Amino acid sequence: MATERTFSIIKPDATRRNLTGAINKLIEESGLRIVAQKRMKLTRAQAEEFYAIHRERPFFNDLVGFMVSGPVVVQVLEGANAVGHYRDVMGATNPANADAGTIRKEFAESIEANSVHGSDSPENAAIEIPFFFKPEEIVG
Repeated sequence: MATERTFSIIKPDATRRNLTGAINKLIEESGLRIVAQKRMKLTRAQAEEFYAIHRERPFFNDLVGFMVSGPVVVQVLEGANAVGHYRDVMGATNPANADAGTIRKEFAESIEANSVHGSDSPENAAIEIPFFFKPEEIVG
């Protein structure tokens, strides 16, 4: 299977509870490599641009407010079928429906505060990664 890259965000609910290391441990134990990572505080403009696809949805303002409420950790992950693999590692969006051992089952507080974001397709990963990282910041 071809090696690919995907994008991940460890969200404010998880960074607030100091879970970055525990989440990274699950990511790495699953076989994915973290090839870029930085902790940052999103501006409202960044969050609105990143989540622009949801602009017309009723939850957009709450989502943006949540994502700017504290620091996040943005990451590039690499591995075989990285997009699909990481989606399996994250678990279902609703932690009540997530499988045991997944990030969301273990750490999410709610469907909204579900600890992580991951690209949903290789095409979106190719958009999301350069939103936060310059090529020279990604070290495979």
